[in-house]
Amino acid sequence: MSTNEKKFNGKVALVTGASRGIGAEIAKKLAAGGAEFIGVHYATDREAALKVVDDIKELGSKAVTLEANLTTGISGVNKLLAAFEDAVRSEFGTVHLDILINNVGIAPAIPFEETSIELFNDVINVNLTAPYFITQAASPYLRNGGRIINISSGFTRVAAPSHTIYSAAKGAVETLTLALAPHYAAKGVTVNAVRPGITATDMNKEMRSSPEGLAGAAALSAFNRVGTTEDVADVVAFLASEEARWVTGHIM
Repeated sequence: MSTNEKKFNGKVALVTGASRGIGAEIAKKLAAGGAEFIGVHYATDREAALKVVDDIKELGSKAVTLEANLTTGISGVNKLLAAFEDAVRSEFGTVHLDILINNVGIAPAIPFEETSIELFNDVINVNLTAPYFITQAASPYLRNGGRIINISSGFTRVAAPSHTIYSAAKGAVETLTLALAPHYAAKGVTVNAVRPGITATDMNKEMRSSPEGLAGAAALSAFNRVGTTEDVADVVAFLASEEARWVTGHIM
């Protein structure tokens, strides 16, 4: 990659849910673009997160794993931000942030009638409470020209009776994205969301395991294929770059 392609030189990033799937690909894409320091959040899979950190270091960037179970709500958020603050302060002597990627998500498939309050709270905490309060807590550290990017879901635009809580939470995230855009505009900070269609990740591996399931998933795309993590990460990288300075409050 040539020097003029290093779009993220000197940038500090935090990517939630970055141990695998879309989050891991985003973190590595930022590293390939020259990001200086990347926080790789994970909930349980420490080995996978460490592998992402190793990949980031091979690309020439610095990175650290940040463990936090976000089903616990605000206590998980506080744990994540405290770890991020400590890591950045240790590296730079002060805490600052340029790119926040709210990617973490869980999407259990369960019939509406069987939804428990415990499951409801877990899904809401991870998919809505976490991005809301992580953004709030990180706000003082965001430098001028920063980027906030929320990962939504195509389930906000198609009926998904097996994923009622997840769909509702992601719909709220899209509305939050719109509401926060003017809030941050004075600092030149953009707030956008990316709404992937079905993407080949562990989250939907079972659905794609049969030829019928894979064909049905592919048919939802105009390209008649399932998306890749690279497809999504490239869009996120654009929104995180200087080229997207005039794009805010948008659901892509």
